Amino acid sequence: MAKPPAPPPGPATVRTISRLAGVAASTVSRALKQDPRVAPETRRRIAELALQAGYTPNAFARTLSGGRSGLVGLIVGPLQNPFYAELLAEAVAQAAALDLRLLLVHAGAGPIEDRTSQALLQYQVDGCLIASAELSSRAAAVCAARGVPIVMVNRVARLHASAVACDNLGGGADLAAFLLAGRHKRFGLVLGTQGTSTSDDRERGFITALAGAGMQPVFSTAGNSTYEGGHAAAGRIAAMSRARRPDAVFAINDIMAMGLLDGLREAGLQVPQDISVVGFDDIPAAARACYGLTTVAQPMTMMLQRGLSLLTGRIASGNLPDETVILRGQLVVRGSARRPP
Repeated sequence: MAKPPAPPPGPATVRTISRLAGVAASTVSRALKQDPRVAPETRRRIAELALQAGYTPNAFARTLSGGRSGLVGLIVGPLQNPFYAELLAEAVAQAAALDLRLLLVHAGAGPIEDRTSQALLQYQVDGCLIASAELSSRAAAVCAARGVPIVMVNRVARLHASAVACDNLGGGADLAAFLLAGRHKRFGLVLGTQGTSTSDDRERGFITALAGAGMQPVFSTAGNSTYEGGHAAAGRIAAMSRARRPDAVFAINDIMAMGLLDGLREAGLQVPQDISVVGFDDIPAAARACYGLTTVAQPMTMMLQRGLSLLTGRIASGNLPDETVILRGQLVVRGSARRPP
């Protein structure tokens, strides 16, 4: 039996396989899709030739023929915050289990630019997961016009998109209740990125719960959702007189709380004897002995499971209405705050 001709140099294509097999390109395409109209022996021979030639399907060619690429765009906040690095790893693992591939389009602070939304379309993504970024009205309009569904994770959607988020209002209230039970009297806030639902809801839940007990914050400062911002806030707190200084501070996320803890200790203040500190997210570093941070754990695994479920449903059917899912977080008590007696 004559050996099949050697494959030409360069990436193998359907036409490459058709020349090797001596059949039409359309027959190769059907055989690789396990189409029963192609004889089993022919399918087997074409599969062997494709393997020998190193053929792999082209996702963009599949988009042209089937309308879907299997790509999902992913937009996350700054990876300097370990929360987003953890979210990215979990999203990749869950998407792979669903036979989806994530395309990281944007990672950083600030609003999504219109050119980012254009990139989503240029790469022919089937849908987009957006975690901790503001969605401009122009970006939403572009994606909606092209039928690209959007699901926001860790944020409540304010425009045309579905969303899965932690109960940030409830988590903020839980932290306030814990500190009130610990007999704290003067409360401070280190704020995150203003104008985002995540930061705003945590702040509002905390302040509302204090107001229910006849209390209000005596100190509030910007932390910009960074370690450096929390560290700088510690310097401002340490410079206050003991009578004016808060005895409990809620940093809107853990990365700021860690900067705050380090800064307070460097300034000679004891935690929690002089001042209690609580955060939100429960990133892995929060459990380290040097921090022992009391915080609210976000249900990240479940948030992404629900987010991908919402997204795949909308990829399959473009007629589904927008949906918002709110999941409860869990208060995690460690040593950075005085406990209730």
